[in-house]
Amino acid sequence: MNWKKNDVITLTIDDISEDGSGIGKTEGYTWFVKDTVIGDGIEARVMKMKKNYGFARLHRVLEPSAFRVEPRCPAAKACGGCQLQAMAYEEQLRFKERKVYHHLKRLGGVEELSPEPIIGMEHPWRYRNKAQFPFGRDKDGRIIYGFYAGRTHAIIQQEDCLLGVEENREILEIIRGYMEDFHIPPYDESSHTGLVRHVLIRKGFATGELMVCLIMNGTALPHADVLVKRLRSLQGMTSISFNVNMDRTNVILGEQVVKLYGKGYITDTIGDIRYQISPQSFYQVNPVQTEKLYETALEYAGLTGEETVWDLYCGIGTISLFLARRAKKVYGVEIIPAAIEDARENARLNGILNVEFYVGRAEEVLPEQYHKNKVYADVIVVDPPRKGCDKACLDTIVEMGPERVVYVSCDSATLARDVKYLRERGYKVRRVRTVDLFGQCVHVETVCLLSNRKPKPDAHVKLSRSMDDYYRIKEEGKNNQ
Repeated sequence: MNWKKNDVITLTIDDISEDGSGIGKTEGYTWFVKDTVIGDGIEARVMKMKKNYGFARLHRVLEPSAFRVEPRCPAAKACGGCQLQAMAYEEQLRFKERKVYHHLKRLGGVEELSPEPIIGMEHPWRYRNKAQFPFGRDKDGRIIYGFYAGRTHAIIQQEDCLLGVEENREILEIIRGYMEDFHIPPYDESSHTGLVRHVLIRKGFATGELMVCLIMNGTALPHADVLVKRLRSLQGMTSISFNVNMDRTNVILGEQVVKLYGKGYITDTIGDIRYQISPQSFYQVNPVQTEKLYETALEYAGLTGEETVWDLYCGIGTISLFLARRAKKVYGVEIIPAAIEDARENARLNGILNVEFYVGRAEEVLPEQYHKNKVYADVIVVDPPRKGCDKACLDTIVEMGPERVVYVSCDSATLARDVKYLRERGYKVRRVRTVDLFGQCVHVETVCLLSNRKPKPDAHVKLSRSMDDYYRIKEEGKNNQ
C-alpha cells in the first residue's frame, strides 16, 4: 500500500455507503468516493488514508454507470444538502431499500422478513415545505445565502434550491436587498458578530400560506417595518417573525420568537387533518409523502375503534390525530412544550376530543403513567429522533406489553438496534415498509410493525389464538374472529 495524498487511482464503484459515497477497491483496499454511482469506472485523487480504508475525491468518470444522470442543480457537488443527484431516482429507491433491510438483518437479526415495496415520490423535486438558509459574506464581502458544504460551515451560495419551493428565491432576495439597503450585517461565526444568522421559510402546500422567520444574533431588527412591507407584497405571506439566538452554538433556533406580522403560525393539511405550524414546530418537510407515511402507520396499527394508543415523540400531534380517528383514546408525549401547545390547538382545530397530550420525556412520562395511574396501551406508536428510543422507554413498552408496536423511524440503524431489543423480549417483526420523503438525499423513513408473541387476552379483538396464527390466517384472507 504505497499510495499518498493526491495520488490518482483508478477503480470501479461496486457499492454505496450509507452516506451516499461510492465504494470501490484497489488491491483489496477500500475507498470511499463522493459523487459516484454504482457501476461507475473512475479516476479519483487520494485525500486521506486509514489502516483498512481511505477517502478519495472524484477526478473524472472514465465509464459512466447505467444509473448515472446529470445533476440538475449546478451546486449539487459542492453543497452538502443532496448526496444522490447523480443517481437515477429509481436506483435511489433501490439503494434506500437495501440500506434499511441490510440494517434490519445485520443489526436487528431479522431474517424472516418479506420486504414490502418502497413508496417512492411521483415528483422528487420541489417537495420541501421548509428550508433554513444561513447568511454570510463571500470573500469579496458581499452578502450571500445558501447551504453549508458537506461537513463544514462554509456557505455555498445557492439562490434556488431545486428541492425547495419556488417562493424561497424571491423571499431571500427581498431579505438580502433589505440588508444591503440598511447595512444589516450577516452573522460571522468566527467573531460572533453580525445580526442575521439564518432565514427559516415554511410553506403550507395545501393552503399556500408562507412563513418567514429571521434567526438573529440580537433582540431587535432595525427598520423591521420596511422588511415586513416588502415581504407582504408576496402572495400567501401569512407570518413574519424573528427568533433570538445569541449563543455560540450550532443549534439554529433559540427559544424566543418575536412576531412582526400575522399570528405567528401558518396552517396546512395532511389528509383531512388540519395543522397549525409555528417556527419551532416539528412538521415533516414533505407533506405529500408524509400522508403516505402516516397512512402506512395507521394501517399497521390495525385500529378498530376500541384501542388505547400511546404516541411517543408526538411533536405537534401529526400522527396522534391520524390515529385518533380510529382509536378509542390516544395519549401523546413530547418533550418540547411549544409543540404540545400546538398539538392541543391542532386537536381543538379539528374537533378531536379523544386525545390527551403530556409534556416530558417519553422515557419518564410513560413509566409514570403506567405505574402510578395504571394507564395501559393496546398499541404504542413511536416516532423518535435519529438516536432512536431510550432504553427506559423500551423497557416500559415491554412491561406494558401492548399487542402491537408501530415504530416510525428516520434512521434505520437505530431502528434495527431497537427492533433487536424488542425481539429479544418477545416481540416479532411482522411488516416493514420504507417511504421516501427525501428524494436526492440518503435519508429515508421506515414503518415497522412488531407484535407481542404472547399478548394479553383482548376482548375487543376477540382473539384467542396466538398472534402467529392470527397473522397467518389474516394473510390467507380468512375470517379471524
